[in-house]
Amino acid sequence: MVLEVSECGNARPALQFFQINAEFKHITTMPLQSRFLSQLDLLSEGLLRVFAKRSGEQGKKLKDMMTDDIDAGRESLIKGLCIYLNENPDILVQEYMDMTEATALSAIEKTTVGIYITRETPGNDFSDVGIIIKGVVVLQDLDNVAVATALLFGLFYSLNMRYPSQLRYTFEVIPKVVMELDVTQLSRKAQSLKTKLLQ
Repeated sequence: MVLEVSECGNARPALQFFQINAEFKHITTMPLQSRFLSQLDLLSEGLLRVFAKRSGEQGKKLKDMMTDDIDAGRESLIKGLCIYLNENPDILVQEYMDMTEATALSAIEKTTVGIYITRETPGNDFSDVGIIIKGVVVLQDLDNVAVATALLFGLFYSLNMRYPSQLRYTFEVIPKVVMELDVTQLSRKAQSLKTKLLQ
């Protein structure tokens, strides 16, 4: 089974989850979503320790975003990984708050690749997490940012898509350090992070 981006946008969410997870398992022989979440949880203590050693503006950003809530904590770890690797987490995860649906759709259409979040605000009880590829929402109604990140990675992997250059280190660390898929030929940044996690 080979997934196409056009298929992702037309399928029902439950089918999309199944297709992405099944294709990833077919290619790698490992489950996608459960593996990503369990590995992220396993590495969380080490990542927090590494993040805590950062100083300056980057260190302050990393400290300010940490939380005890498990879903928000996973989201913070993913965003923290971007910050630690000197990449902008707002490119990966875009939050739309206090926007009309038309304004949000306009912003989504300008997005090449990423995860979007609409959060509940006073007077607006709607919230959603989804994935955008080439300005099109291909998945929506996801549980949280961590699940969306796993599925976005699975889409990249299954569709053999090129990772966005602004997030190249984040998308190097996810498969090679978090998922432990291919640990050869790490960049200096990824190798440095892996070494610090093992200390």
